[in-house]
Amino acid sequence: MGAILNGMSLVKVRPFGSGFFIFVDYMRGSLRLSALMEIPVIYIFTHDSIGVGEDGPTHQPVEQLAALRAMPNLNVFRPADSVECAECWEIALTTETTPSILALTRQGLPLLRTAHTAENLSAKGAYVLVEPEGARDVTLIGTGSELALATAAAKKLQGEGIEAAVVSMPCWELFADQTKDYQDEVLGSAPRVAVEAAVEFGWQKWLGARGVFVGMHGFGASAPAQDLYKQFGITVEAVQAAARDLVGHKK
Repeated sequence: MGAILNGMSLVKVRPFGSGFFIFVDYMRGSLRLSALMEIPVIYIFTHDSIGVGEDGPTHQPVEQLAALRAMPNLNVFRPADSVECAECWEIALTTETTPSILALTRQGLPLLRTAHTAENLSAKGAYVLVEPEGARDVTLIGTGSELALATAAAKKLQGEGIEAAVVSMPCWELFADQTKDYQDEVLGSAPRVAVEAAVEFGWQKWLGARGVFVGMHGFGASAPAQDLYKQFGITVEAVQAAARDLVGHKK
């Protein structure tokens, strides 16, 4: 499939192919060639985390996001809701020399982007979804299905008197291309917590020295998705506790 997509792109068709995210490993050679040849192939992969559930660790991608983010000239998108998905699709369709991956969930997701905006907020790779009324005590960063956990944790922290901003980061590569001023504006100077149902590798760049990662530290297991998230500690409560420990006090 990957080789066919490359061939179609070379004759000026804008192709896309799709499959389970775990099987990206079988087409890495073709995908690498699309990045190397600077052709805008679009790859749509679903079942992007341990949320696959009962299929077990053989079908649950944990290291694939980190591996693909390491590949030059490849945009890896992990949208958090239908609005971000549409934005990422628009970016993929209008990008001329870079292939795109859309990593999508199996499970249903809540709509987080309820405020209307004419701007494609995903185009800069990351943006502030929730800004607290007071000065930030902590910044919570999420991607894909875990952005909802960060948003829920921010609401709970507010009840404790802790001001938490929520940053959505659907595309590391586009965010890395932004100016340092923009990056600093989005991430802020407060300590950071990142939550993603994948391994930590690479997150240090965005977390900084004081940051905490909530995610996977090994392979998955066979169980319903909601049980797996609890088993591996990827929960609202875990994000809340990590933020609380960083802030070190209640106001």
